[in-house]
Amino acid sequence: MNKKYPKKIKYLLLSVIFCTLIIIIAVFYNYHRISERPKEFVSLIPPKANLTIGEIHQTATRDGIKEWELDAASAQYIDSKKQVILKDLTVTFFLKDRRKVFLTAERGVLQSDSNNMEVAGGVVVKDENSRLITEKLYYNHQNRLLLTKAPVEIIGESYQIVADRMSLDLNTNKTILEGKVRGRFSETFSL
Repeated sequence: MNKKYPKKIKYLLLSVIFCTLIIIIAVFYNYHRISERPKEFVSLIPPKANLTIGEIHQTATRDGIKEWELDAASAQYIDSKKQVILKDLTVTFFLKDRRKVFLTAERGVLQSDSNNMEVAGGVVVKDENSRLITEKLYYNHQNRLLLTKAPVEIIGESYQIVADRMSLDLNTNKTILEGKVRGRFSETFSL
């Protein structure tokens, strides 16, 4: 019986040494491959980006009250412009009456010094009652305003409104539509 244990320990040690050797060879091979072609790997980092990360989550608060949360698939921070370039983002705005407004867009720019945002590409803003669709939208953090000079379409359960421009005050939950404003309302629509 004593002779079996040394053989087992010997095989175990040989297996560990063999696995370690394979790992060292793989690491050395990848390091060598990267060191021969560093330009290929550096070119994957966007120009002028000081920091590039995947999946970002940020919360903005004022006087201890959460005003919005942002999630994005990727972010690039450019320190010289104090900007965060975002892709596939979602922003949840928290209203005073505890309701939430959700914004989604393909891309956006967050000014890190002011928390102002500009989003574009398939922009959708929705709450429990309606959905707003546009191509470009600006958020003014100081005044908590959503603004756009691009055409908007607002769809609710019993109405559909189209306008040339729009502003939405998140403090008062009031919307101002400007330009050529058109709408369709169903018989069940009420103010």
